[in-house]
Amino acid sequence: MGFNGNLNTQLRRRRRASDPMRDYDRLPKELRSWLSEARLPWSPSSALKIWNKAGGCKDPDAALARLALVEKATLDREGTKGRSAPS
Repeated sequence: MGFNGNLNTQLRRRRRASDPMRDYDRLPKELRSWLSEARLPWSPSSALKIWNKAGGCKDPDAALARLALVEKATLDREGTKGRSAPS
């Protein structure tokens, strides 16, 4: 199993009170698939909040597009601080 590099970031990591794997397993299939390819180490709860606000299961394409936009903005912002974004 290869490492996809999604932990290669300067973003602060936090300890979680819940079980992130259990939370991940409860996510909608489309969101889990997107997260498996994400470039940042998303928490299930933060990804689900964006997913739900952007249409969620009613409009998965819009929700996935919103997640991609948020991720790109975060990577761009991280790059402007003089750090290289993960590739």
